[in-house]
Amino acid sequence: MFTSTFLLRLAQLLAGLFLFGIASSLMIRAGIGIAPWDVLSQGISLRSGWSFGLVTNLVGAVVLLMWLPLRQKPGLGTVLNVLIIGPSAQLGLWLLPAVTGLFWQMLVFGAGLVLLAIATGLYIGARFGPGPRDGLMTGLHARTGWAIWRVRTLIEASALGVGWWLGGNVGLGTLAFALLIGPLCGLTLPLFDRGNRAVAPAAT
Repeated sequence: MFTSTFLLRLAQLLAGLFLFGIASSLMIRAGIGIAPWDVLSQGISLRSGWSFGLVTNLVGAVVLLMWLPLRQKPGLGTVLNVLIIGPSAQLGLWLLPAVTGLFWQMLVFGAGLVLLAIATGLYIGARFGPGPRDGLMTGLHARTGWAIWRVRTLIEASALGVGWWLGGNVGLGTLAFALLIGPLCGLTLPLFDRGNRAVAPAAT
């Protein structure tokens, strides 16, 4: 039988994943550059003709398969991450028009960036396991002994490079994301961490 605490954590997880997709769609519609993994998904989408949401799901699934040799264990949050963010982002792209004018583009991008930081705090703070990309990072760190920052830089630079080569949107927003997402998540992660509410941490 599910406890009220479990249900609250689950609701937080689902809200975070849904908002993460909406945040991605806001930054895409701003048109001034997007996050490295979204650049990859957008590039594949442009070349394949598949929707951005579907490609996001497929990329997440492929990354999750890369956990196998790293002996990482996915949690409920990991699986739902793969399933929910893509459709949520596609819904946002369907609802939101493209933005024109640098002021409005920057405003919409900024809203998406802040929303993504909040969404990240929500879904990670629910403690149901890391997302596929975060798990790949920690798994490679554990297996190679490289510093987390080096592993993350290598992974995201690779995703960004391939996505840019395929035609994904790299711009000032991409740079802003790289510089600001860490400090913003530093604010939101403690705010929504269910571990601060006497909840046992989920396996990561």
